[in-house]
Amino acid sequence: MKKNIAITVQNLHIQYKGLKKYSIKKSLLKRKASKLETFEALHGISFEVETGRIVGIIGRNGSGKSTLLRALAGVFSPDIGTIDLHHNTVSLLSIGVGFQNQLTGYENIYLAGMLLGFTEKQIQEKEEEIIQFADIGDFIYKPVKTYSSGMYSKLAFAITAILETDIMLVDEVLSVGDAAFKVKSYNKMKELISDEHRTVVIVSHVIPTLRELCDEVIWLHDGVIKMIGKTDEVLDQYELFMTGKK
Repeated sequence: MKKNIAITVQNLHIQYKGLKKYSIKKSLLKRKASKLETFEALHGISFEVETGRIVGIIGRNGSGKSTLLRALAGVFSPDIGTIDLHHNTVSLLSIGVGFQNQLTGYENIYLAGMLLGFTEKQIQEKEEEIIQFADIGDFIYKPVKTYSSGMYSKLAFAITAILETDIMLVDEVLSVGDAAFKVKSYNKMKELISDEHRTVVIVSHVIPTLRELCDEVIWLHDGVIKMIGKTDEVLDQYELFMTGKK
């Protein structure tokens, strides 16, 4: 039986360019152009995700997890390699991505929805449900720059959860917000991923969450895939590695 593939990543390289540490002070004092150094966050990774699967991504800080998620969302373009989403719609749920800080939360609902490919009418039909789920009171009509991280995450999650896409990319946000919202968002996530046609990729450091939600896990280490496979097998090896037992 032929597999229905939602995501195909082949030989993906993502690079950043930044100022060398020693050159920053020189550039300020001498006003000369500083040399840029290149840092490669992802080193030629390849994998596929079947439609309807829930895939976790784990790895220590700096391993390339969030870079990979942003590349899948189209925020970053590959320097080498390809990403094929097979005509699926995709949304990225990540703190600090996607909102215009000068606009109100209400205005950002429409901006974010349109960027996801929804029409104004479609967003309007879901508007009240998004506002109620976010539950941030009158702050919905205030600029996002006035929000706490908790309010930001509530609104971001509400938009992504209510305006459902084929592929959901979730970056650590299940661990943000007050206790009541954590429960609500976690339950909503379980509801969303129960749809056999929806594909979900979750970046998290919370191993119990990945164990409960994910079908399989990708372990990234220094920009390469160290292991990919069934959730418990990968997470067991990751825990051994992180505790120094392997």
